Amino acid sequence: MKLFAYALRPFDELGYLEELAREAGFEFGWTAEYPTLENAHLAEGAEALSIITNPMTPELLDRYHELGIRAIATRSIGVDHIDIDHARKLGIRIAHSAYPPEGVADYTIMLILMALRRAKLVFRQAAAQDFSLTGKLGRALSSCTVGVVGTGAIGSCVIRELTGFGCRILACDPYPRDGVRGLATYTDLDTLLSSSDVVTLHAPGLPENHHMIGAPELARMREGAVLVNAARGLLVDTAALIDALESGHLGGAALDTIEHESNLYYLDKSRDVLPNRDRAILDALPNVIVSPHMAFYTNEDVRHMVRSSVGALMAFSRGEDSPYEVR
Repeated sequence: MKLFAYALRPFDELGYLEELAREAGFEFGWTAEYPTLENAHLAEGAEALSIITNPMTPELLDRYHELGIRAIATRSIGVDHIDIDHARKLGIRIAHSAYPPEGVADYTIMLILMALRRAKLVFRQAAAQDFSLTGKLGRALSSCTVGVVGTGAIGSCVIRELTGFGCRILACDPYPRDGVRGLATYTDLDTLLSSSDVVTLHAPGLPENHHMIGAPELARMREGAVLVNAARGLLVDTAALIDALESGHLGGAALDTIEHESNLYYLDKSRDVLPNRDRAILDALPNVIVSPHMAFYTNEDVRHMVRSSVGALMAFSRGEDSPYEVR
């Protein structure tokens, strides 16, 4: 098999891909550039592509199909950046990656603690040598009820880690897990929202989950509650969230992902005027943390993302199935 990797980071992903290529004996080429019609020719001679959260439009997919690409794997769990239906029409097989849940779960716990202890305001004021206590009174996690929406691998791991803090835990998922029942109380979404001091989202980015947290859901949340999202930006109606924060109904938010973040992460945009006003508004609020979609970013997770996604491409090249294929 020969593959070509786009948006490959030389400071972490490249080493893991080289390691796997030596083990499995395949060839690869790569670039740090995102895939475009202008650089599509770089993949000529390859049969498979490795990408990350790069938008794969019908035009791009058509071009790569012309070049002989028959499989694409994204080094991410989510695949909403790929036009799956068009890929299927072309006969291009699509795969995603997998990685241990602990990295995102750890990051989620960090975001919860930072939000409850008003860390953004504390550090921002300290940088300006304002060491006063006004407006910085925090809350102990042990005193809170935490609602976990989605109890897949990551949500379940978050629940396991939360048990060490002594907080009450509620959970919501259309497919309850027996292993979670002893740690959290399953309930419906409305009850979870109205009963939780912290709501953390771990649902998949499926079309039916689009804006699952909108104005009605935010209104049901407790006065002063905190919303955490380290899953998918599309889960939250950003405009409604801003309204809930500006009105004072919500006490804060900690967001590792937001809507319309394509073509921002993971690029240096420090000299650009960003076409994302929602992000600017959220980032300006003292009670909102916005991090650049990096909850996954640990050595363990990056290695697994490369190995699982490329492993799927290797299976495809042998005419085999893969558990990571998007069906």
